[in-house]
Amino acid sequence: MTRRAVVTGASSGIGRASVVALRERGWEVVGVARRADRLEELAFETGCEVFAADLTVAADVDALAAFTGSAPLHALVHVAGGARGVDRVEDGDSDDWLRMYEMNALSAQRLVKALLPQLRRTSRAESTHVDTLFLTSTAAQTAYPGGAGYNAAKAAESMVPQALRHELVGEPIRVIEIAPGMVRTEEFSLVRLGDAAAADAVYEGVDAPLTADDVADVIVYSLSAPGHVNLDLVTMRPVAQAAQHLVHRGPLAPRS
Repeated sequence: MTRRAVVTGASSGIGRASVVALRERGWEVVGVARRADRLEELAFETGCEVFAADLTVAADVDALAAFTGSAPLHALVHVAGGARGVDRVEDGDSDDWLRMYEMNALSAQRLVKALLPQLRRTSRAESTHVDTLFLTSTAAQTAYPGGAGYNAAKAAESMVPQALRHELVGEPIRVIEIAPGMVRTEEFSLVRLGDAAAADAVYEGVDAPLTADDVADVIVYSLSAPGHVNLDLVTMRPVAQAAQHLVHRGPLAPRS
C-alpha cells in the first residue's frame, strides 16, 4: 500500500533531500516550505505535491491541514527549523531567541495539533501504524558557547516528541527523533551567520561532514522499519565530530 507523508522544510537541505529520498522509494509526499518557487521546482523534479506555508503562522498550518486532509496521511516528517546568530547569553537578541523558539518548538506543536487527527484517522481506516518524526539536533543535548538560543529552542523541540511518545502510548503511532550533529547544507550556517566566508569556516578542514542525503537516508530508514519498531532517538554525527565542541580538522588517519 502506498504511504503518504508531509515533509516540512522541503525547499532546501535535509527537508528537500528527504522528499527526494521518499519519492524514490514510492512514497506520496507533500513538501511544505515558505518559498513557493523552490517548491515548484521540487514538484517538477520529483512529482511530489507541494504546499507553501509559514509554520510560525497558525492560519498557514490550519490551511495545510485542510489541504492534506483530502487523502490518507501516514507520516509527519518535521524538518523545518533553524538557527539565528551566535551571541553569548549576555549579548543575545531576544527577538532572535523568540524567532528560533517559534521556528523549532512551536511549529512542531502546531503541526501535531493540526495533523494528528488525520494520522489517527488513517491508522483506524487502514489498520496500520503511522509516524511522527522530528528532526532536532545535537544542540538539544549539549550546550556550547554562542549557541544558547539555538540550544534552548532545540531542547524545547526535543521535549515535544519525548512528551508525545508518553501521551500516545497504547496507540500504533511511532514518535521518532533524529538529532544530527554537523551537517553541511547550502543554507543552515549561511542563514545563521549571515556571511558566506564565516559559514564556510564552520566546515573548514573537516573530513566529510554529514550531508543532507546522509540524514535523509536515516529518516527513510526509520520510517521503513517494521511497524512495531520505534527508533526513539537517533543521534548521528560525522566521524570527525566526537562532540559539539570536539571536531577534528584534517584528514582522518589511524595512529601509527
